[in-house]
Amino acid sequence: MKYGCIGEKLGHSFSVDIHRLINEYEYVLAPMPAEELERFMTERDFIGINVTIPYKRAVMPYLEKISDEAALCGAVNTIINKDGKLYGFNTDFLGMRALIEKNGIELSGKNVLILGSGGTSGTASALCRALGAGRVERVSRTPKDDMINYETATTRDDTDVIINTTPCGMFPNLFGQAIDISAFPRLSGVVDAVYNPLRSQLVLDAKSRGINAVGGLYMLVSQATYAAEIFTGKNITDRTDEIYDKLVKGKENIVLIGMPGSGKTTIGKKLAEKLSFEFIDTDDEIIKLDGREIKDIFSNDGERYFREKESEVIRFAAAKQSAVIATGGGAILNDENVRNLKMNGKLIFIDAPLGDLAATLSRPLSSDRAALEKRYAERYDRYRSIADITVPISRNIEENLGLIERMIR
Repeated sequence: MKYGCIGEKLGHSFSVDIHRLINEYEYVLAPMPAEELERFMTERDFIGINVTIPYKRAVMPYLEKISDEAALCGAVNTIINKDGKLYGFNTDFLGMRALIEKNGIELSGKNVLILGSGGTSGTASALCRALGAGRVERVSRTPKDDMINYETATTRDDTDVIINTTPCGMFPNLFGQAIDISAFPRLSGVVDAVYNPLRSQLVLDAKSRGINAVGGLYMLVSQATYAAEIFTGKNITDRTDEIYDKLVKGKENIVLIGMPGSGKTTIGKKLAEKLSFEFIDTDDEIIKLDGREIKDIFSNDGERYFREKESEVIRFAAAKQSAVIATGGGAILNDENVRNLKMNGKLIFIDAPLGDLAATLSRPLSSDRAALEKRYAERYDRYRSIADITVPISRNIEENLGLIERMIR
């Protein structure tokens, strides 16, 4: 390969998508077991590479020279081959700085906990000190040198900012969280290097508490544009925001919420076709999973059983990306469902007038007019409060589609 990324496991990586948007060279992923690293680095058969877990330190002995940022961090994530000599850089340092500055997370004078002990942890520590943080402590399950363990970390109740550099919560193990932030009453900022999902459980937990919190995707894009400048000698970093926006729009799920009969399935199918996204109807997935129609599930096993199946399907759908997801009318009554759907999704409330909704026997909780009106009254404020966008719709499908497309873009 000429340009690409090496690491042990790269199945979760967005790097190819980002470098394709940069559009200056062909970029490939090269998953690499540890026993192959020495041969690869010795042969030097590449022009420019990025390096990820767990090789950010292991590559350093093969380098002719490293940048000041790499020396400060004790890790390298970008290497350029110049006439057979390898030079190392740490664009993660620059990317994390861009992420923190863009999102207004203040580090100067703040007490910071950095979760993790790998290369990105060292980068975060160096950046915190460069930006004038107060107390900076690294946290590890197996602490060494100046690190502390997680039990000790939870006693630091004067912590202002937490930076997670562990893979906890990263695809495919989406539902993990490295630490319980309820132990930190002074917390004002959370930075999570995890970028897949777009919003980790840690980030969503922090946001639910009113804490300024951000995931790692902007850092990933920013470090990539800095790396691309090293590879090409061209000014690429000015395009960081543009590339980030395109990437999010191509990855983020569109989750349709609203009353039964509001048109979520009809609109969802057409919207998915227009966006070239996958379409998922959670009610249809429940039927496939259970082998029975929804009215039969309610009749034989009750609402509680149905909601358990619904949450199981939503956990599966929430892990998807580039999908339009039409949810059942009551799916959003469960806080866990909402949180899971927000990991990779933007919630769109399909706000149909009550007069346009029709009761039907296929929907057990709104099978007659009185039941439908009761559900509407119970749920309307909930739909509005959790939605990222509310779309007032009419009976004209094409007008509705055009309105939704304008509002989500």
